[in-house]
Amino acid sequence: MKKHFQKNLMYILVLSSALSQINAQNTKDTMTVQKPVQDSIIKAEIPKSNLNYKSLIIPAAFISYGVAGLTMNNLKKLNVSTKVEINEHQPTQIKLDNYTQYAPAVIVYGLNAMGVKGKHNLRDRTIIYASSQLIAAAFTMPLKYLVKEERPDGSNTLSFPSGHAATAFSSAQFMFREYKDTNFWLSISGYPFAVFTGVYRMLNDKHWLGDVVAGAGFGILSTELAYWLFPKIDSLLRGKNKSKNMLSSTMVMPFYQNKTVGIGWVKTF
Repeated sequence: MKKHFQKNLMYILVLSSALSQINAQNTKDTMTVQKPVQDSIIKAEIPKSNLNYKSLIIPAAFISYGVAGLTMNNLKKLNVSTKVEINEHQPTQIKLDNYTQYAPAVIVYGLNAMGVKGKHNLRDRTIIYASSQLIAAAFTMPLKYLVKEERPDGSNTLSFPSGHAATAFSSAQFMFREYKDTNFWLSISGYPFAVFTGVYRMLNDKHWLGDVVAGAGFGILSTELAYWLFPKIDSLLRGKNKSKNMLSSTMVMPFYQNKTVGIGWVKTF
């Protein structure tokens, strides 16, 4: 049984490796030389962003696997056998997955604070990341109540898809998109945190394998959509009739207060 457990865990690691390799190929296909962007709240021009359909292949495959796992007997058996093998090993349950889901995004802000610039400035990257989390929630929360899949521990029927995995992989994809044009190896360093989060959702008996894989797909898709929608969102926040050279009257800042994380938005009319 130990060999089967190791084999199932290896599947997840292989999926993560494949994600990095395909993203690397997409980066080579679409990479353009860019000048460093000054990290400030004010930005004069709205960048253009096109949705790269190649980047949708992996999330579509992950989501398809998760959905298939709800109905196909072989994938259902794989979900159950993974749970049985985990329970046989009785791993120590830890709650680090509640924090590692945000680690890649926190690293992006930390690196920028230390002078390691990403693709976007503070204001723009905050809008993009907040948008990705809203999109991920819009995908995962309704599905939880529609599908009503029971969790492995029987605590409720909100198992599919994994919200933690969606957040973790959207954060990892956010880090990838910010650094892929300047430092590829740094850009993929968020994926191990995402894989760790997904694995520990299963070790903590909160999700089936299919829930985690689907959550990863929704997370990656959410970030890709956030980057694609950013120019439109930015245009709305700035105001259509404002000059490109006019100072932006909109400020978006993250905040942490009383153990609550959120986004602050101030707009002058």
